[in-house]
Formats: sequence, C-alpha cells, structure tokens
Amino acid sequence: MLNTLKRIAKDLLAITWIRRTYEVVNRVVLETFGASRVLVWLYYVISFVTFNREQAAVLRGRRDYYRNKHRDRPTHVELRRNVHRIEKGLTMRPRRPVFARDYITETIEFYEDAVRQVQTSPGTMEPSEMEWAHDVLTEYFRVVDHADETVAAALARFERAGHDAEFTGKVPYPKKTLSEVGYDQLHELAMQRRSVRWFDQRPVPRELMDKALLLARQAPTACNRLPYEFRVFDEPEMVRTVANIPFGTAGYADNIPSIVVVIGKLESYFSPRDRHAIYVDSSLAAMSFLLALETLGLSSSIINWPDFEPLERKMQKTLGLKTTDRVVMLIAVGYSHSEGLVPFSQKKELDTFRRFNELA
Repeated sequence: MLNTLKRIAKDLLAITWIRRTYEVVNRVVLETFGASRVLVWLYYVISFVTFNREQAAVLRGRRDYYRNKHRDRPTHVELRRNVHRIEKGLTMRPRRPVFARDYITETIEFYEDAVRQVQTSPGTMEPSEMEWAHDVLTEYFRVVDHADETVAAALARFERAGHDAEFTGKVPYPKKTLSEVGYDQLHELAMQRRSVRWFDQRPVPRELMDKALLLARQAPTACNRLPYEFRVFDEPEMVRTVANIPFGTAGYADNIPSIVVVIGKLESYFSPRDRHAIYVDSSLAAMSFLLALETLGLSSSIINWPDFEPLERKMQKTLGLKTTDRVVMLIAVGYSHSEGLVPFSQKKELDTFRRFNELA
C-alpha cells in the first residue's frame, strides 16, 4: 500500500513538472513571437497548419462566390446583398433623390439572372426572395430621380426583364415600437434557459424544431445574407454518430435526442474581410433559436467546436461538407429530464464587462 502511494505521488510530481515546463516554454515562445506583427507572421509561416483549413475555406469561398453567380440556385446571395443595401437607402432620413447609383446597374444584372432562372427553371428559386427583390426595386424606381442617366438605364432594363409580378408590399415600413413582451418576461426567459446535458428520451417533434428555426432566421444578419445552415439530426444512430465527434459531449453524447450542427457558408462572400461574418450571423441566429426552443418546452446545450484538424476532417467526411463550409457550433436539443440538474453558472458583474465612453 505504501509503495502504491509513493508511486502515485511520484507520478503526480512528474505530471506537475511536465505541465510547468510546458507552460514556461510556451510563455517564452509566445512572448518572443508575439512581440511584433513580423514575428507573428514568421511564427505562422512555420506553423502554417494551424489556420490552413480556415485559409483554404476563405479562398475557396471567394472562388465559389463567383462560380455561383450565374448558376441556378434557390437563393442568390449577391442579389440579397444588393437589394438589402437599397432597402437601407430607402430608410435614410433625409433620403437623397438619387442613391445606390454605384451599384444599381450591378443589382439589375443580378435581378436579370434571377428572372431568367424563374422563367427557364420554374420552382428552382425561392418565390419569396424573388417577390422581395421585385418589390424593393419597384419602390426604388418609384421614389428615385429618373433624370439621372444611370438610374434611367437601370429602370429600362428592369422593365425589360419581363418579370410580370404583382407588388406584394415587401418594402420598408414603420417599425412597431411597443411589444407585448416586457423586459421582465424576457429576463425570466433568459434566466430559465440553461444548458441541459441530461435529457428525457422523448423524440423532438420536427414541427417544434421548425418553429424555433423560423424565429432564428429573424436574427440580424449582415446585408440579409443568412450565410448559414442548421443541419438537424433526429435519427438515433445518426445523432450518436454526430454527437460523439466533438470533445464537449463527453459523458452525455449518447443521451442526446436531437443534435443540430450550425454551419457557416463562406461562399456567401467575395472578400476575405467578411470571413468573420458567418460566426457573428450564425451565433445571433443560434441564440434566437435557443430562446425559441425554451418557449416551446424544449431545452438545449451549446457544444463548443474548436478548430482542431482531426475533428474537422471527421466532421467534414461524416456530413459531406464542402471545404467552404465551416462548423460554428453544435446544439443538443431535447426535453430536460425531470431529475437532471443544470450548472448555476455565475455570470460576471455588470461593471466588469460594461464600459461607457472610454477612449484610449
């Protein structure tokens, strides 16, 4: 017994020594290479694998953006972006007599491609997107000054496009400012939502999942692109396969009734400056999704997804993802078990993370 205890103590000392040595070496390397941007660049040249998948995804996403521009698709991201830019111009006060001049011709080109698809391949494009584009452009040409040559030429092309559609009113409108949902109710809902890791084994009705997703899509998104997908798995064997891929499900992966993989679509962007938008937009949608689930009696848990190449490869192969698809997070969904507990999760105090009017 004494020998066993001595051996355990020796092993613990060895582990402590290894950990401390690793930390010292890490600090020396990071202090050295983190001292300037040139040294940072050199560090990542040496360890290029760290961000190689991200770099490949961004570059191929840009490539696919241009490849897709003249392909038939259910939704045209470039048309969505420009139509939303026009919507923002319509809401400006005071509104200029001529606006969107720099990109109205490009927008009409995108619109012509969409009209061609609707006419030659009926049913392949989202009707609601086409209605919205038609209505916003109709409103734009109603209020803008036609004396401008660029605007006049764009109007002529818009009319020649031949999309005979009724105006459905999908244009900017006065915002409702009073809500029947008060702050106290919203606060109660936010406090009620906690990460659940022990679920009842009842299946999650798909109609409830869809209701939550309808609310999720209303979250803010840059230029109305919605550059994400929610891949839902509710077949038990598939759920177990997907749930066991990330690190963060240890101990409860086989207890999850449904799992959602949130995927960012980098093919939605023509510039690397927007590479972060898939994470922002999909996270906003995910939070709305979680709160919606809570109102429907369902519980959830966010499963972290680190950028770790072996797991990235496994998830890509399992889900058949493209290089331009980036997993943002996973979400476990189900009915919480009556005997399950949730962490208290004390949050930071307000003064710790809030600042007013501080400049450098």
